[in-house]
Amino acid sequence: MRFCSLGSGSRGNATLVESAGCRVLVDNGFSLRELHQRLRSVDVEPNSIDVLLLTHEHGDHVKGVWSFARRHRVEVWTTPGTWRAVGAPEIPRLRLLSGQGQSMLIDGLRIRSYPVPHDAREPCQFLFEADGRRLGVLTDAGCVTPHMTEVLQDCDALILELNHDPELLRRGPYPPSLQRRVAGDFGHLSNLQAARLLDALPHRAIAQLCVAHVSETNNHPDLVHASIRGVCESLADRTLILEQDQPSAWCAS
Repeated sequence: MRFCSLGSGSRGNATLVESAGCRVLVDNGFSLRELHQRLRSVDVEPNSIDVLLLTHEHGDHVKGVWSFARRHRVEVWTTPGTWRAVGAPEIPRLRLLSGQGQSMLIDGLRIRSYPVPHDAREPCQFLFEADGRRLGVLTDAGCVTPHMTEVLQDCDALILELNHDPELLRRGPYPPSLQRRVAGDFGHLSNLQAARLLDALPHRAIAQLCVAHVSETNNHPDLVHASIRGVCESLADRTLILEQDQPSAWCAS
């Protein structure tokens, strides 16, 4: 199993996960043309995607989902709440997931959805398992619940949001209402919240940590690395901060 980010941040999100028999795209916040370019930049043909998973309905995650699904007749998996929140669009192949979490198996790749607290209708995130390896994905969550910590135990690789530094957010240009949204229990994880989650996991077993959804306005790579080093110095050496505007290299889980 391997994975790569096609983009991570407010300008668009999409993540590829693949195993020997299956290729999955998590979210698509890019136009059809832009996604095609990003896929081909990592040597993936758009018509090779088997399943498109949706985490929630915000535009930076779903902007290009429907055009891509219709063009390539890709099966879309999402919760009923997310589907209704984007207007219940007609798409060729749709599978609705339980908002409380569900486990599915495709050609040896097991996908488990799990609920997260975010200001969306019925958001979820995903855990992937193949060949005895586990990849966890957690972005767009305002706080960490015991259930989320339980789901992410024993991951070999983790894509984790470290969105903002609370002090930079407080002193930054965002109006008070937006600051409250970002920092609230249904907003985005701060560096400290993410570090505390890592500390609650068997983090020394994580071979690859990919830091996602980093705010360009309210965070800085030095602060991200300092937060991770506060948990485990060696984990900081295994950390990749994902770029907003360009795909990452493929990572093995």
